[in-house]
Formats: sequence, structure tokens, C-alpha cells
Amino acid sequence: MNLSTLIEVRNLCKTYENEGVFTQAVCGVSFSVGEGEFVSIMGPSGSGKSTLMQMLGFLDRLSDGEYLLEGENTKDFSDDELAEIRNKKVGFVFQTFNLLPRTTVFENVELPLLYDKELSNDNSKKVLEALRSVGMEHRKDYFSNQLSGGERQRVAIARALVNDPSVIFADEPTGNLDSKSGTQVMKILQDLNDAGKTIILVTHETFTAEHGKRIIRMKDGAIVSDEIIQTRRFATDGELLK
Repeated sequence: MNLSTLIEVRNLCKTYENEGVFTQAVCGVSFSVGEGEFVSIMGPSGSGKSTLMQMLGFLDRLSDGEYLLEGENTKDFSDDELAEIRNKKVGFVFQTFNLLPRTTVFENVELPLLYDKELSNDNSKKVLEALRSVGMEHRKDYFSNQLSGGERQRVAIARALVNDPSVIFADEPTGNLDSKSGTQVMKILQDLNDAGKTIILVTHETFTAEHGKRIIRMKDGAIVSDEIIQTRRFATDGELLK
């Protein structure tokens, strides 16, 4: 099946400058991601994978090269334009969850909707649908600091979903979880991908990366391999299915 291209990067580079010293974190990176793909970006600490994700998620600007999202070159977009893309087209799931502690699950998931300039009357419906998709609707009135780590990450995934983004970026989403909770979170991401969501996962763990369908490996700021893989699939109890 030919997938429509969602993301295309050409010779992407990121250089940091500190007191006259220039450090190239990423350079010469080119690849594309089709709609509905599940891509794992893998590499050791310092390989450039997190820097790459920050650029792809519009959390940081590229230094050189081109980044096309849905066919639009984003390199010269204003800060306001990038902020709007971040809110409407991109969902984030982080290792540290990034939930507001003394705020309910419902309010945490609703937060991206409150930044939308186009006010909507169906926020409640969107929030409950997102919570239902990760099995957390029954916890909607709990405060986030009353939840387990696995439950917090489910809420973070619901928050990433609530605006129906074009792509979800997951940065080490199992890093703070035990193996069972980590497997449950990865199964949710696989189920979302099965439903058509594009997932880009950043990890240093082979086991986690193999939940995707394609692995891009990085080293020293460059891509060293890009291959389709045999995906690991698990039941919610952690049993390997294939």
C-alpha cells in the first residue's frame, strides 16, 4: 500500500552555539514518513535522536535543510504559525508525563483545546472520547498525582490525542514505567496506529523500538540505517503475540 507522505526532511541540520563554540547535534538527515506509519527513531545518548524529534515536533528550529509537513515547507514559518501547528497537528507524549499535578485528569486532557483560537462547545465530548480510547474515562475526576505511572502516561496519550493531530511524537514513553505498564502503553500506541494514527517514537531501547514497524537508527547526529522490521505485538498482560 502506498502511503501519502506526511513528513519529509531533506538534509536537516541543527547546530548549537555556546560562547563561540559550535556543536553539530544533527546534520545531513533526510527521510520521509507516510501517513499511518509507526516509526521508531533509535540511538544511544548523544546520537541526535531527541534533537531530531524536537525539530520534527516544532519545539526547536532547524539550522539548515528543509522540513515539509503535509507538503508545506515549514522552515520560514513564524513563531505564531509554528505554535498553531504544534497545537493542532502535533501530539506529544513525554517520559516525564508533563501533567499538572493538582489538576484533574479531565482538565489535563482538555488543556490543548483551551489554546485553540476556534472555540468549541464540544470540548467535553472530545476529552471523554480521548480518555475512552486509552481506558481512563473512569478516572476523569481524579487528580493526576493520585494515579500510577502507567495511568499518568495513558492520560498523557489522551491529551496528545484530544486535538486529533496528524502525528503523535512519543519521547521515551516507557522510560519511567515498569515492564508491565510499559507494555500496556506500547500496546495503546500500536492500537492507535492500527486505527490510522501516525506514530513517531524516540527510544534507546531495542525492545521498545520493535513495537514500531520501521526503525531509523542514528549515531553521531546522522542516520546509519532505516529498515522495515517484524513488529513485536503483545497482549495487555505482556504476553508476546508475534
